[in-house]
Amino acid sequence: MTNKTTFFAEYWAEIHDLLQKESSSKLNDLALSIINCYQRGGKTILVGNGGSAAVASHAAVDLVKAANIRAICFNESSFLTCLANDFGYQKWVEKALEFYADSSDLVVLISSSGQSENILNAARYCKTQNIQLVTFSGFESANPLRSFGNLAFWADSKDYNHVETVHQTWLLATIDFIILARRDGTI
Repeated sequence: MTNKTTFFAEYWAEIHDLLQKESSSKLNDLALSIINCYQRGGKTILVGNGGSAAVASHAAVDLVKAANIRAICFNESSFLTCLANDFGYQKWVEKALEFYADSSDLVVLISSSGQSENILNAARYCKTQNIQLVTFSGFESANPLRSFGNLAFWADSKDYNHVETVHQTWLLATIDFIILARRDGTI
């Protein structure tokens, strides 16, 4: 039985500890990657499955609306199911990138486990096409997705909600940094 008096304090402490494990300089590198992509005329493409798809969608919307950065998330159900039906679920993200990604783009792939085959195939595609890739993963430190990213963010947890919360917080904090930098004219 969960201790009702300490559950939330322990929960917040664990999230806080996970958030602190990624350096500010690495998050700054992510912000600069997004800004550089924008400045060279590229777009940021974000993709995930399940909860990670929701994280990707939220980040894409905030990049466009709040930061005025071109971004897209492949969450449209007709598009996803069409590609999955025609090419197989394991290949749908790779095919979407074939249709939409340009060499000037930045691709952000999010997978809590770092082992989703459709995300791994997309990562392989980015590498063969020399498309800049940022990965967000969790669970095992040696998960395969982590090895693909030009920047690789890893949440040291095996709990989906913890990993997804941390991924979302890192992404949204980065977007807020970009918004502030653009407002201040430092980018």
